[in-house]
Parts: sequence; C-alpha cells; structure tokens
Amino acid sequence: MKTLEQAAVIVSWIAWLSACALPGLGTGIPPGTETPQTQAAVTPTQVVAVLEADTISAADSPLPTPAPDPLIFDFPDLEPAPISAWRPPLYDIPWAPTPYDHFYFTRPIAADEVNWPAADYRYGGVFFEGEVHTGVDIPAPPGTPVLAAADGKVIWAGYGLYRGVPGDRTDPYGLAVMIRHDFGYQGKRLYTVYGHLAEVIAPRGQYVAAGDTVGLVGDTGRVTGPHLHMEVRWGELDFFHSMNPELWLAPPQGWGVLVTRLLRTGGGNLFEHDVSITAIYTGQVWHARTYADGAVNKDPYYQENLVVSDLPAGLYEISTSYIGKRYTTEIEIYPGRVSFLAFRGRDGFDFDFPAAPGEDFSPVAVP
Repeated sequence: MKTLEQAAVIVSWIAWLSACALPGLGTGIPPGTETPQTQAAVTPTQVVAVLEADTISAADSPLPTPAPDPLIFDFPDLEPAPISAWRPPLYDIPWAPTPYDHFYFTRPIAADEVNWPAADYRYGGVFFEGEVHTGVDIPAPPGTPVLAAADGKVIWAGYGLYRGVPGDRTDPYGLAVMIRHDFGYQGKRLYTVYGHLAEVIAPRGQYVAAGDTVGLVGDTGRVTGPHLHMEVRWGELDFFHSMNPELWLAPPQGWGVLVTRLLRTGGGNLFEHDVSITAIYTGQVWHARTYADGAVNKDPYYQENLVVSDLPAGLYEISTSYIGKRYTTEIEIYPGRVSFLAFRGRDGFDFDFPAAPGEDFSPVAVP
C-alpha cells in the first residue's frame, strides 16, 4: 500500500473508531471477557509427558498428515491479506525488520473482525485471585473462526490442556488447541495455544497451515464471556514458558509496537505500574500496566515489562508517576517497527535500545 493510501486508511479508521466508541482499545473491553485461568498444582514434566505422547489413532487424524520432522526453517507463503474496516492488513509473516524481532505469527482472528489484544487483559496482568495472565485475550463473537497463526501440527485438541488431563471439563482453558510449529527461535521450538473454544475443528495429530480454522470462539473454561485466549510458548510446552504474544504477532501495515522497560531508580522492575499513552495528533489514549511479579517471561533482547502493539504510526506522549512526581516524554512510533523506551525512576526516560544482539538472535531450524 502506498504511503498516502496508508494514511487515508489510518485516518478514516481512527475517525470511525472514535465515532463508534469501540470497546477494547485503550478504554476497556466489553463486559464478559477473560478471567484468567487458575494455576493448579501441576509440574511441567506432567504436561510435557501428555502433550508429547504421539499415540494418535486413525480416528483422531482423518486427513493425510505430512510428517513435519525433521524440521526445516521454512515459513509459509500467505495470500495477500484483505483490506479491513477495523485496521490495515497485516505485514506478511515472517516479519522481522531487525535481527532481534520475531513477528512470526499472523492473527488468529481474521481481518474482517476486531483482532487486537484487549487492553485490560494483556500479557502479564493480574486479574482474579492473584493469577498472572500468560497470554492475550481477543474479543470476538461466539462462533468466530479461530485460525492457525502459522504452520504446524496440532498436539492438543480438547479439554484439559492446562493440567495435562485429557477430557477434564474443569480445566480453566476449556476446549483448547495447541500447535507445535515447524520453526523455532534461538534453537528452541515455538508453540501457540488457543483457549475457551466453543468447538474444536482440527483434531489432535492433524497438520495445519497458517490460516486454517482450528476451532470456533466460545466461552468454555474459566471465563465470564466469549473470547479467544491466545498464548505463545517458547522452548517448552507449559505456561511457565509463555511469552508476550504482542511481540510475536505481525503488526498491521503502517502501525507499530511500543516496548518499554520501567525500572526503579538504580534498577529493579516496577511491577503493575500504570502508564498512559496518548496519540498527540488524534488525542486517542491507551492505558496500560507493567507486568506483575509472577509467571511471566521477558523477551531475551528487549527485557521488557510492558508491550502495547497496534499503534498507528505517529508521535505519542508517554506519561507515568513515580514517588509523587509525574514524568512525561514523547516518542515516535514507526510503521512495522518496535519503538523502545526505558524509564529509570528519578532519572526519568531514555531511548537507548539494548546492546545489539549477536548471531544467536537469528531464528534457526529446530532438531
């Protein structure tokens, strides 16, 4: 899309969004969205043993399944994304504008639906009973198709994913699908999880391509209403190895991603710390909060504790309070890129990116 066309799409989208007051983008989400899963006593070893057991019957795999192993680092070629009334089309995956970025996944909700993470239920937040959220929630009507974010093999389909107990209808994820993908990062395999489904479409053992329907949006498991809970897991299968999906999902064309690291004076993370993000030219405000102290994992390069994706390119004001004083700065969000910002307590903001990574930050084949 040409630059002027991108600008026209973004401006018209923002005007339409303001007029309709869509929920879920910076001001909250519709009533009846995620209450995160309760983390029961279970070890990663127990879950891995269940998920990695390749005892697939013929009935479980009705379609011919190409064997994805040994794996080759080979991303799919996608058809051009359709123009959307909600936002511009996504960048084609894999989208890696720098050696340390890894936007390898497309959105699990199609372009003709709202498909950004709900602002009030981001990765790393604490909601009910003190549990930390290990994914993102994407509001969608019941029955909306849930799409595979990239090629891979379905290694879980049904109830019981969280505890690794097949058929457990008390499991907080409800009906869920997990895909083991054909590629990894830094030599470690990648997985995606799709929870709270109304129906599973892709059975365990089936090989799926990016964009294939794996299930339908529902409200099974521990929820207050229908939506999709999505996770990205890196290296291991369990929720202890979840990563922030907003650093792995391709952004819309012409939009960017804000990554921040908020620390106390002299170091130490600021947990559950409020930040406001204001688009200077439109007045749109996003409210966000840093990660809680719990089962969250930072990106190996950015070492962030807050990510806000799907920001239209432009100039923004970032504001936060620390020990009774308000600190404010401006930052440019660039299309298709990460804009990085650090806050260091009384020393205020700085814009220095972490030191450049070495060769290990390139994705590689997973044996």
